[in-house]
Amino acid sequence: MGDRIETFRFEKEDKQRLDVFLTACLPEFSRSRIQGLIKNGFVKVEAETVTKAGRDLAGGEQIEIRIPPPVPSGLVAEDIPLDIVFENEDLVVVNKPAGMVVHPSPGHDSGTLVHAALGYIPELEGIGGEERPGIVHRLDKDTSGLIVIAKNERAHRWLQEQFKSRNVEKIHLALVDGKPPTPAGRVEAPIGRNTTHRKLMAVVPLDKGREAVSEYRTLESFPAHTLLEVHPLTGRTHQIRVHMAFLGCPVAADMVYGKRKPTVDLDRHFLLFRRICRSSLSTYAKNRSIL
Repeated sequence: MGDRIETFRFEKEDKQRLDVFLTACLPEFSRSRIQGLIKNGFVKVEAETVTKAGRDLAGGEQIEIRIPPPVPSGLVAEDIPLDIVFENEDLVVVNKPAGMVVHPSPGHDSGTLVHAALGYIPELEGIGGEERPGIVHRLDKDTSGLIVIAKNERAHRWLQEQFKSRNVEKIHLALVDGKPPTPAGRVEAPIGRNTTHRKLMAVVPLDKGREAVSEYRTLESFPAHTLLEVHPLTGRTHQIRVHMAFLGCPVAADMVYGKRKPTVDLDRHFLLFRRICRSSLSTYAKNRSIL
């Protein structure tokens, strides 16, 4: 597959940045992707190569952009069964089992959700220009639940924007030890790296971490546990597990952030990603023009 070449003319009277103009002309690509193409010399203005994304266009310029084909990730597709709960021509929603890693990482170079997705949809390779083709979000290895996979560049960009702008509804079910301070509430506690154990996360001062917000409500109470519905408004690593431990009611069987000895007979923490972007996916399925 050769390079795709597109030509546009800037006809507006007001000045505009080159990257902003090209992003509007090529809505299937993110602005960062366009900026990368400009930086790497794939864009010409009036037949001259331009490498500054902030270059101002004054009016009347002809712009040529050369878009190389996606770079293969080098990942090998694997024939791993997927539990598919929704699919159309643009995306697929799968139910990831506990124990499966979402994308390759040190110590996990096979058997991941990405390898399985490539086995099911070979054309995923290269979407988003990452080694995790089509993957927009992730779940911890031992957290089960829904993962959305984009099947093309346009859907990938749209889904990224939905997550970034917090238009995605993310609902988790969590069985926690004990009970939270109130039946329902909101946790606003920044999360950053644990200063003692760098592979773990912790609630830290804002200048040491990033904003993290979670909302929860009680679904059912038990003598020693509480079943919660948790809605993370941000997407920090281990956010729900850290926030529940911060409240004094860690996720049951979470031996990292909770009690060392599980209070329930499980070999992984009791956390399930139950529902994801329900309204957004419904709208998307009915009206693809929003892309």
